Amino acid sequence: MQFSAIVLMAFLTLALVFLLPHWESLDPAVNRARRLMAGATGLLTVQFLLQYLLHLRTLGATQAVMFNLLFFIPSSFLFYLTMISLLRRGQFYRHDLLPGIVTWVIVIGMLLTAHFMDGMSWLAGSPEMHWAEIGCSMMYILIQVHFTYLIFREMRRTRRELKDYYDQDRTDMLHWLKHSALILSTIAVTVPAFIYVNGWPLALYGFLLLASIFYLVFSFICYAVSNNSRMVMEAERNAEEAESNKTQELTTTSSEPTRVEEAVARWIANGKHLRNGITAQQAADEMHVPRYQLSAWLKTTEQEQFSSWLTHLRIEEAKQQMVAHPEWSNDVIAERCGFGSRSYFQTVFRKYTGMTPTGYLEQARGKVGN
Repeated sequence: MQFSAIVLMAFLTLALVFLLPHWESLDPAVNRARRLMAGATGLLTVQFLLQYLLHLRTLGATQAVMFNLLFFIPSSFLFYLTMISLLRRGQFYRHDLLPGIVTWVIVIGMLLTAHFMDGMSWLAGSPEMHWAEIGCSMMYILIQVHFTYLIFREMRRTRRELKDYYDQDRTDMLHWLKHSALILSTIAVTVPAFIYVNGWPLALYGFLLLASIFYLVFSFICYAVSNNSRMVMEAERNAEEAESNKTQELTTTSSEPTRVEEAVARWIANGKHLRNGITAQQAADEMHVPRYQLSAWLKTTEQEQFSSWLTHLRIEEAKQQMVAHPEWSNDVIAERCGFGSRSYFQTVFRKYTGMTPTGYLEQARGKVGN
């Protein structure tokens, strides 16, 4: 089992480092996640290699547990950062790093203290080391619960954006990340319950652990490849569209309404901006203009970005609908104006106007009365 684990972890590490096609051109967030995941699988390769070379299981559970904890904690931490990096498009902050680093330092400190107290070799079992490892196991469980909570909180936030907004480009990523987080979190939290045992329960658990890690890494590689292919195809399409429209752009004067402006006006007049789940690419396709031209036109607007521009349009429509139909509930307004839910509509409305929908309607009524 240990030799199989070494081979599998080494293969996954090499795949992440070398086998991803054109990894230099990957999306920065995906590329950063690739490096973090390669670090995690690399640490597991070293851990299983030490277990195999030192025959730790034959020495006793205490020695094996010590090495497991020393490598599982940073490896789990890197897997966690991988997921956070993908969910936040390549970003994580200081407060994301501190829990994992502090936990690892505490665990090392507890093991060193036990070692100096018993005065024995690292590979010799002792009551002090045994109790230190139990304490370290509890620390490991706590940090895994913390990581799991943060990952699912971030996924809920991302899923809410996808459902209630318009950016659905990361749906595939969320799909496999959800299953991977569920499986790996369950496996990771239960590590201390199995690393103290031998026999078939440990073998079964080891198989499930390896299968879970393989699923996570293989799914990530598939996502990275498909994401990279999508980026290349979009870049090629934009280049072709830029070439075919170059002559038309050169002849267009600033005093004339551009083709993009006319297409945008028709698109809005048809009410297509009020459909929930619309993306910038879908909008450009429906307008029959290249996406890069739409993006360039958006730069000339006050909002500059598609997301802010679309939200502005929907908020203005919501204002008109509330005044024209004061009997409509916020649920109806949210549905008619492209928001996924009443709560999301109220949150966005307050963010953009500084007041609740009810407050705005009361203010509008007051102005009419005066």
